[in-house]
Amino acid sequence: MPDKPINILFLCTHNSARSILAEALLNHIGGGKFKGFSAGSSPRDNQEPNPLGLQVLQNAGIKTDGLYSKSWDEFALPDAPHMDLVITVCDNAAGEVCPYWPGQPATAHWSYADPSAGDGTEAEKLEAFRQTLHAMRRRLELLINLPSASVTKLMLQTSARGLAKS
Repeated sequence: MPDKPINILFLCTHNSARSILAEALLNHIGGGKFKGFSAGSSPRDNQEPNPLGLQVLQNAGIKTDGLYSKSWDEFALPDAPHMDLVITVCDNAAGEVCPYWPGQPATAHWSYADPSAGDGTEAEKLEAFRQTLHAMRRRLELLINLPSASVTKLMLQTSARGLAKS
């Protein structure tokens, strides 16, 4: 792949928790070689990133400026950034029919439980967000540390899909 950043789009249903965490985390650890984006298959009207997710990111020293919930339709437009890899991070989005992605990027699914689901206390939900961020970091660090020769479209897809099992 060229010397430009590898663009990765993280998808979830509402683009308020898991996909936002992944976007911010990849942009934090990607070292300019990787660029993270996020979107949702059906974000609610006036959807905002989950405040607990933003808090966990900030507590980890990860910038949250510019994060907002958006539809995946934005990334199917002709002038949208070209994606090299699209990763679904929730099981609902993984089961949906995705739009056509320009350039036919590699795809993978990384399943994470929704940290905002459930009736736990705020402290318990905050811990769920922290655990989700930690699990994402493990996979993303493996992905961004692939040898340069491995970062072809096929190898990127194979590696990303393999990381789903870790």
